[in-house]
Amino acid sequence: MEVITGGGPGPVVTEANGRRAVYFLVPAGSTVGRPWPVGVTTLNAAVGRIGYVLIPALAGRTWPLAWHFPPTVPGGFVHALLLLNAAWVLLG
Repeated sequence: MEVITGGGPGPVVTEANGRRAVYFLVPAGSTVGRPWPVGVTTLNAAVGRIGYVLIPALAGRTWPLAWHFPPTVPGGFVHALLLLNAAWVLLG
């Protein structure tokens, strides 16, 4: 994602313990109805589902969460279709 976007894929949060998850922050609803590969868990607030991601502070200690790529512009997100294609290449 970093290479495809020229170094700015959008906000990405990593988790340093447990399952060491990586959270790509995408616009609300942008993962619904898309065929994600096995190994991807989408967190949606769609009907019948509740999803949330803890967000670390921009500065200071927030272990086990950290910004891999912090937000750079207000309202900026990871491009869901680029993420979908990258997920299929890596996991599909």
